[in-house]
Amino acid sequence: MNKKIPMRTCIGCGENKPKKELVRIVKTSENDVLVDVTGRVNGRGTYLCKDMECFEKCIKNKGFNKTFKTGDIKLSDEEVEKLRSSFEEALKLK
Repeated sequence: MNKKIPMRTCIGCGENKPKKELVRIVKTSENDVLVDVTGRVNGRGTYLCKDMECFEKCIKNKGFNKTFKTGDIKLSDEEVEKLRSSFEEALKLK
C-alpha cells in the first residue's frame, strides 16, 4: 500500500511540492518569525522552496505578511535580515 506524501505550497513561487523538499517558516505566539528546521515549532507555519530566489520573491510580494495575517504589522528590515541569514543557514544544513 502506497503511503500518501504530504504536499505544501511554496509562498515564494506558488509551486506545490512534497513537504520534505521545503523549508518551514513559523510565526510563534510571541509574534517572532523564524526558520523551523525541525518542523515541530508551535505556531502558524508556511513553506518556502530551498532556494534564495523564492525567499526574495516572498519578501518582495509581502508573502509573510499575507500568510501570517499580520496586516498592518510588518516585518522590520532587521527582522527580515535575521530571517534571511537563518534561511541561508538552513539551506546549508540540508
